[in-house]
Amino acid sequence: MKLKNILLLNAISSGITGLLLAAVPRVFADIFQLVSLAPFTGVGIFLVLYALLVAVTALAVPIRTVWVRVVIALDMIWVVASVVCAAAVFTMISLWGTLFILGVAAWVGAMAYLQNKALNTGR
Repeated sequence: MKLKNILLLNAISSGITGLLLAAVPRVFADIFQLVSLAPFTGVGIFLVLYALLVAVTALAVPIRTVWVRVVIALDMIWVVASVVCAAAVFTMISLWGTLFILGVAAWVGAMAYLQNKALNTGR
C-alpha cells in the first residue's frame, strides 16, 4: 500500500473517531461506565486536530519525510500511552472500555507500522 493511502486511512479513521467522541461523548461514557464526559470530548477534539495534521501530511506534494516521522512518533506515543492508561484505569472502567482502548491502540500501532514500512521502502 502506498504511503499516501496509509496516511489518508489514518487521517480518516482518526477523524471519524474524534468526531464521534466529541459529538456523542455520553455513548462512550456509558460504554466505559464513567460519569464524566470531558475525557471523551477532549480526546475527540485532539483526534480531529490530529486527523487534520495527518491529512495535510498525506496531501503534501511531495510528502515530507519529517512530517511522516512526526505522525509515526505520535502514533507510537498513543500506543504506549493507551497501554499505560488501560492498565492504570482497569479497575475503574468497564471491560468493554479497556478492550476499546486496547483495540484502538492496536489499530494505531498498525498504522504506525505500515507508515514506517512504506516510508522505508519508498512507496
